[in-house]
Amino acid sequence: MRYSGRIEYADARKMRTRNKGYYRVLHWPIWIWVFFLAPGPLVFSLFAHGFSKANGAWLALVLIGTGIAGLRGQLPGCEPAPYILRFDEDRPNPLYRKVCYTFAWNAVLNFALLNLTGLMIAVITGVWTMKQLYQYVYFPLAIFILLLGAFGKLPRVGRSTKGEGIERRYFYGSVWAVTTAQTVLLVLWKTLPLTRTGSLIKLVIYAGLLFLMGSFAYNGALPRTRPILPGEVMVD
Repeated sequence: MRYSGRIEYADARKMRTRNKGYYRVLHWPIWIWVFFLAPGPLVFSLFAHGFSKANGAWLALVLIGTGIAGLRGQLPGCEPAPYILRFDEDRPNPLYRKVCYTFAWNAVLNFALLNLTGLMIAVITGVWTMKQLYQYVYFPLAIFILLLGAFGKLPRVGRSTKGEGIERRYFYGSVWAVTTAQTVLLVLWKTLPLTRTGSLIKLVIYAGLLFLMGSFAYNGALPRTRPILPGEVMVD
């Protein structure tokens, strides 16, 4: 579909030569969450049965690893200075950006697809199979997503940063849609019964929110979802 929403121009954006301390610190929890979500079955156990020693041990490793990377400026947003100054500039994409955004895509796509699949199965068969999906499907799907990232086939993980002005909207749009839908689904999961009717309600609301937030993002109505174009439009 042809884009008809709002746009931004790179020349009109205020250029930042240094990242403030609070800006760098506020980005750290984002990457803590991204890598904490990496072992899907462990995360499923957390939401199903509560925080365990295994969750605590993994969280400690993630805190140490991301903390060291953040201090060294090896996490997106935690750098002393922004790596990307112009959104149409053809610069090599650093390895840490590729790794971080690949794992972020896994956190966005894997959980959304498995939860959507599990809800559809529950509606059709009346059987709740979320545990089995996370046990047997999560890691093969994660490997597939990580391979896509390794070959630069996901937004923001390619060899160059030239497409950043457009690719960032795909990423943030997906984050907005999935985070909103997943949060509401968690509430519904805890409050509605595990019946076909309950599963149908969850599926309709979950899929509806994914579509609704995706539509808002597509039209640039959510933060960081507007295309950033190189310069001004010339009109005769």
